Amino acid sequence: MTVTPLRKIAIAVLLAASGLGAALYAQIEGDRGVPPISNDGDFEVQGVKVDVYAKTAEMARDGAWREAQRKGWPMLWKKMNPGTAVPGLTDSMLENMVSGVVVEREQISANRYIATLGVLFDRARAGQILGVRATAMRSPPLLVMPIIWEGGTQQVFENRTEWQKAWARFRTGDSAIDYVRTSGTGPDPLLLNAAQAERRGRLWWRVLLDQYGAADVIMPVARLERHWPGGPVTGRFAARFGPDDKLLGTFALRVKSSSGIPQMMDEAVKRMDDLYTRALMNGTLRPDSSLIIQEPVNPDDLKLEEGEGLTLETGVDGEATMPGLTAFLIQFDTPDVNSIGQGEAALRAIPGVRSATTNSLALGGTSVMAVSYTGTVESLRAALASRGWSVSVSGNTLRIQRRGQSAEAMANGQ
Repeated sequence: MTVTPLRKIAIAVLLAASGLGAALYAQIEGDRGVPPISNDGDFEVQGVKVDVYAKTAEMARDGAWREAQRKGWPMLWKKMNPGTAVPGLTDSMLENMVSGVVVEREQISANRYIATLGVLFDRARAGQILGVRATAMRSPPLLVMPIIWEGGTQQVFENRTEWQKAWARFRTGDSAIDYVRTSGTGPDPLLLNAAQAERRGRLWWRVLLDQYGAADVIMPVARLERHWPGGPVTGRFAARFGPDDKLLGTFALRVKSSSGIPQMMDEAVKRMDDLYTRALMNGTLRPDSSLIIQEPVNPDDLKLEEGEGLTLETGVDGEATMPGLTAFLIQFDTPDVNSIGQGEAALRAIPGVRSATTNSLALGGTSVMAVSYTGTVESLRAALASRGWSVSVSGNTLRIQRRGQSAEAMANGQ
């Protein structure tokens, strides 16, 4: 997450006031955060099992993904329209609706692909056939502070916790709550800590919410009670809201051993979402008006400025590009969530690249990025090669891999 100037000032004030600048700055370093998955509104179908033979491993995987789309569509239809006949769709229609494939588990050999996959369907395109509106009632943006009590202490982002991981895994597309989830890295452990959740003053809350782009804050609280080492674990959960720490509801869950804690946390997040959604529908979950920063409006800013017309060219997927830019498709490996941002950042760092956005996501596989670049395909290829990428070109489509990555994948049997 980008640290804005105001957040840097806030950190500096904290450090100066404490007199322990070097020691406290060390607290924001380290690998403590969990980046949340996409907040888009796609429909998701999980647990699609595929087993496909083909001449090559790549052909087997491509065939398996197409089979996953065919299996995923009836699963989604029955979920959204139970008891009705599933309309038949061609492979081309399914490909237009599928926005990504999530690899849950996979096994690859020379000519066989066995996997459990998740399929993401674009809400706008699939919603037209499903009879579901692309837009629905949504809350104002609410900052999430997942507080967990364990071993007599409470934490938010000070360390990686199963509670934070569960909130990062939760897909928010079908929820009526507009969750603002932070990664927990950088200054987050200092700014969003358990002590902040107990403050009632509005001034500092206004500053924090403005920096995170939220209208208010929710504080889902989890308290773990271990009966004995390795034995049953009871989780007590409370849905809290706002600087005044209003209680919206509670519930409890229990698992037989510590190994079941991640599953318990996932179920708890779903129940939390239900509590917050019901509170939104009955009017209890309303942003605090005292948190709104009223800024005077300059009448001059409301005047329309006259300007010369600018002709835009159409690039990849019909997107408008500036004159002189060329649209390219970049295929790159995305084994995990972090690799998506790393790949986009690597492309944006190349001189002449105006935009780089992933438009086809396949976690655990090969994703596709749309890139606008001022120059030729050869100059882009040379720029990528100079930065340690192995590049293959087919028209305006480039396949990139880190040098040595292909050999390593072959050695691992992938």
